[in-house]
Amino acid sequence: MTSSYREIIRRHSRPLQPLDTEEPSRRGSLQPIDAVLFDIYGTLLISGSGDIGGGDASARGEAVAAALQAVGVVLRGPPEMALQVWRAEIDRRHQEARQAGVDFPEVDILEVWRGALAEWTARGWTAPASGVDLAALAVEFEVRANPVWPMPGMLQTLETLRAAGKTLGVISNAQFFTRETFPALVERTLDDLGCEPDLQFYSYQHARAKPSLALYQLAMAALQRRGISPGRVLYVGNDIRNDIGPAARCGFRTALFAGDARSLRRREGDPQCAGIVPDVVVRKLCDLVDCIV
Repeated sequence: MTSSYREIIRRHSRPLQPLDTEEPSRRGSLQPIDAVLFDIYGTLLISGSGDIGGGDASARGEAVAAALQAVGVVLRGPPEMALQVWRAEIDRRHQEARQAGVDFPEVDILEVWRGALAEWTARGWTAPASGVDLAALAVEFEVRANPVWPMPGMLQTLETLRAAGKTLGVISNAQFFTRETFPALVERTLDDLGCEPDLQFYSYQHARAKPSLALYQLAMAALQRRGISPGRVLYVGNDIRNDIGPAARCGFRTALFAGDARSLRRREGDPQCAGIVPDVVVRKLCDLVDCIV
């Protein structure tokens, strides 16, 4: 069924252009670097809402109603309140995980939709719906709530780094549909683009989200099994708190990607980000090549 989910993404996607950040670039040689790991939303992909899970509440409410209709379910309740139920389902699961000791929990979005559907049905907002394709529902919502498009220079940058012998991977706050976005939009999977399968870390698979160190530590262990030490790894992301801070704490070199005002997160004034300074700042993905090749 992955082909049908990719078709949903393809059908709803339109070209996006990054918005200028006016952030000063700060480049320099980072050699030697053996591996480069990337964030996805706001880094490899332009994110129309700024990040997975972002966006205007009113628009997201309408996206809930439209997504339900796309899979054959009519929403009789108010869309914004339906969105609140969906959001409360996420919050409830986050709270349960925190009580169990998880610092930054991540949900399985399919279970969130399952729970929200049950609550809407209990309230009489939807008819009892059996056999709903929850994955299709999740994708139908996401393409409306958070449209995405490849970041300019993404393919060229990955291809150049791969040709230069760099080991590639990703660490991302993501759901199952995140990986489907690449073959949907560029007809190549992340594996095809050179990201090693054992170096792809997605929050939904581990029930932990950035800025937790958990995904970075998993990546560090996998890289060390390849004989690559943390100091020879570059992590590239658009968020000082979620990307640069935890990567630096694991000993990785860091590059702040400041290519799109929608998603650049400087986190100025955030005490968690005090003293965190990326090794380089780039406004174009292709500028990374000059820093490490």
